[in-house]
Amino acid sequence: MEAIIPYLTFNGDAAEALDFYSKALSGEVVYKQTFGESPMQSSESQKDKVMHASFKAGDLNFLVSDSMQGQSVTSGNNLSLSLNFNDADEMNKTFSALSVGGKVTMELQDTFWGARFGMLHDKYGFNWMFNHDYKK
Repeated sequence: MEAIIPYLTFNGDAAEALDFYSKALSGEVVYKQTFGESPMQSSESQKDKVMHASFKAGDLNFLVSDSMQGQSVTSGNNLSLSLNFNDADEMNKTFSALSVGGKVTMELQDTFWGARFGMLHDKYGFNWMFNHDYKK
């Protein structure tokens, strides 16, 4: 196995989230298909929703979709996305960008394990961890 790729499911605002993450993480949507563009049957209200998308920012990759019609997802604390940075300034900038509209649960701070670390809950309900290991 090469890597774990997080898959984020939204209640109809996946396209908006992808725009937000593209800006906040300086990344890009590599692939996006709506339910209406797929061979799947979908209602008019579902046609413009994201069936599947792939996001990339440097070495960070994750997949995204809106929930299937009639199903919903609950934002919770069962998933955290951990970002490791080589540069503290880049981490500070990204932390600030992703916290817009969300809630910081642990300010960026020096830790006992020799890193700068912080956590936040973004405006879409996902938990993010930020880590920058200091050179030893």
